[in-house]
Amino acid sequence: MFELDPRLNNDTLVLGEFPLSQLLLVKDKRYPWCILVPKVAGITEIYQLSMQQQQQLTLESALVAQTLMQLFKGDSMNIAALGNVVSQLHLHHVVRYQTDACWPGPIWGIGTAQSYQAVELNDLAMKMRDGIGNQLNFSQ
Repeated sequence: MFELDPRLNNDTLVLGEFPLSQLLLVKDKRYPWCILVPKVAGITEIYQLSMQQQQQLTLESALVAQTLMQLFKGDSMNIAALGNVVSQLHLHHVVRYQTDACWPGPIWGIGTAQSYQAVELNDLAMKMRDGIGNQLNFSQ
């Protein structure tokens, strides 16, 4: 049975669900940042998903990336599946700007996360949910 890793649960807000994945919003206001987590127990790598699941993950990922870039007008979209700390398969989607503190390098392990105020987090969650709408059968 699928269960979200406690570290992901602690660092994110669940925005909703696609047919395959949960969509999470990372609680770090330095970057517009979402994570897709396939709801498949025991999976650590994309190749472990069935072909149909891999295709669904690609569709969901593309929609999340497109929505983030439309909403936040970034210079680049970083998408990565890093399993070094949290082994559960999860796909990061991070909007990057040439003016951000880590540009052009990676964001992982650099600096300290900055928390959203509750109203900021709620506003951002609403913005993302509205941006995705019900595309690909997204539900809140």
